[in-house]
This record gives sequence, C-alpha cells and structure tokens, in this order.
Amino acid sequence: MPREPSHRPAPKHLREFAKTMRREPTDAEATMWRLLRDRRLSAVKFRRQVPFKHYILDFVCFEQRLVIEIDGRQHSESRSDATREAALIAEGFRIARYWNNDVLQQPVAVLEDILAKLAAR
Repeated sequence: MPREPSHRPAPKHLREFAKTMRREPTDAEATMWRLLRDRRLSAVKFRRQVPFKHYILDFVCFEQRLVIEIDGRQHSESRSDATREAALIAEGFRIARYWNNDVLQQPVAVLEDILAKLAAR
C-alpha cells in the first residue's frame, strides 16, 4: 500500500486554518463528504481539508493518489491553480475538480465520475 508522500509539514497557520474548515464545511463540501463516506467507498479512505505543503486539499485519498477539489470562488486564479496542480502532479496525484453546483445538483453523476476515476488507477 502506498504511503503518504514525505514532505515538510504544512506551515502551522495552514494546519490551524484546516482544522477550522473541518468544522465549517460548505453545503457542497458536506454533500461531497457524504458521497465519499457512502458504503460503496468503504474500502477507500478519503480525508477532508488536508494541509499539504502550502495548500489545503479539499479531499484526498493518499492510497489512490486522488485529490478532489470543489470549486467555488476559492479557485478563481488560473496561475495559482496551475502552480498547485503542478505540485500535486509532481507528487504523483491525480486531480478531479467539480463545481459546487454540480455536487449539489448532480451528486449521483459526481459520485459515478469519482468511482470511475478510482477504478482507472
């Protein structure tokens, strides 16, 4: 089983911020968490709001090397998105990105897409 990548711990302020976010999920994050905790994914362990280097990952499965990002206004800068994605790809992660409205309005389609991405690994 692959281990989590070795890297410097995230800065303390980022770890504290991630703890705050774990307690206050948006509607889309809460819906995504329920989808990922669905019994069909019981063998796959996802974590929510993980500080990783200088970023906070919305959802990550280290074993499957899959990062799920939910886009609202937080990912509006293409330059910072590209930098974050390059850092994740360099660590061997795949990235799946879903819009808030897709998660809220089409949760079954989102879950099917996630299952397909997990099976493709």
